[in-house]
Amino acid sequence: MDDPIRHPLAYARGQRGWSQGDLVASLDRVARRHGLRSGADKTAVSRWENWRKTPNLESQLLIAEAFDVPVTDVEAYGWPYWLPGRDSPLPLGSAYTVRALHDAQRASMDRRNFMAYSAISLAGLASQWAAIEPDRLTSALSGKRVDPELVDWLEDTSAKLTALPTEQRQHTIRLLDAHLSTVTELIEEGRYSETTGSRLHLLAASLATTCGWYRFDHGRHWAAGKFWGAALQSAHAAGDRDHGAGVLSDFAYQSNWLGKPRISVDQLGHALSGTQHPTARALLFLRRARAHAALGERTACYRDLSEAEAALGAEAGDSAPGWCAWMSPADLAVDSGQCLLDLGRTDEAHARISEGMALLPRSRDKTRGIFLTYRAKGFLQSNDVEQALAVTGESLDLATRIGAPRCVALVRDLAPAFEPHRQVDGVPEFLEQLRAS
Repeated sequence: MDDPIRHPLAYARGQRGWSQGDLVASLDRVARRHGLRSGADKTAVSRWENWRKTPNLESQLLIAEAFDVPVTDVEAYGWPYWLPGRDSPLPLGSAYTVRALHDAQRASMDRRNFMAYSAISLAGLASQWAAIEPDRLTSALSGKRVDPELVDWLEDTSAKLTALPTEQRQHTIRLLDAHLSTVTELIEEGRYSETTGSRLHLLAASLATTCGWYRFDHGRHWAAGKFWGAALQSAHAAGDRDHGAGVLSDFAYQSNWLGKPRISVDQLGHALSGTQHPTARALLFLRRARAHAALGERTACYRDLSEAEAALGAEAGDSAPGWCAWMSPADLAVDSGQCLLDLGRTDEAHARISEGMALLPRSRDKTRGIFLTYRAKGFLQSNDVEQALAVTGESLDLATRIGAPRCVALVRDLAPAFEPHRQVDGVPEFLEQLRAS
């Protein structure tokens, strides 16, 4: 199988059947029409497609004309996300729910690993969710009657699959995908009461959320967005505001992960308007604090950390929604520590991260692997290279064992910080291990 396409320019070329040389020739023709020279060659195109260099504005305008992209799109989306191949979430509404679920399942086979929804698209989706009331579910008039006992079984089995320990859960994605396909077919073709229909839509939302996280963990951001868009549609159709808020917070987490914390702050503001459960609000405030820290916004970060701590300590009249039931003091401590790291308070960050690591249960090994990289980053900032090396090695071993590519990617991101310390015992061997993994 070919390697996944990892850049929008390579994807756009592939859609046209162009080689890199063909693109260079097309840019030359466009430039000559304006009495210019493009200055592009295959080396330049290769650098663009490997994220090593960004074309200047003049080159971007030539590329846009070559692909028949309006200049307004170049200005609105920024490089490289204005290139052909991007899309936007479907509008919220019952007419789009099944289509969104089918789109998500097709996205599993798409090679676009590079793409996520634009800030404009996410802003529109979040504002729709905050303002539009869900349609009332009505019984399907065609197809076979959906047996509530079948829905019982699907709910029970799906819950068991998603509750497996991390190391086992890496092997269950095909089963979860199959369950989602079955639920989508029942929604589309079955005949059911409003109560059963609501259960089916909620199950679709839960499954699509989990399937999206699997793609996110494997760096398949476009597919993750498709699944989360379908989850938001399904939760909206069922009138589940809590789950919808959770999906918006997943989009926000992805935005922060991709280095777009401002989008994350905006998304979480909408999400907080749609849920009142203390545990849910604690998670949303914590994620927004992380985004504020990434932006260097100290006051806003500390305010949200305080809100998260207060919400997590508040008594709730009912159990937490499933999407945030795992939220615990361990998460609050470690993510607070990461905020403090971003804001330069290294000693306090170490203490908070250590506190959280001690509280984290063994069943959450993927989270442990991510937390270990946070701890390693703190040691590197303190110039404690030996401790950083030990913790990073532990994180890499754990991520490899449980099949967690996102954790491996975090470890790889630390490699440049180790390069100046090659004289320290174990560092050259560790860097070689990273290259080989």
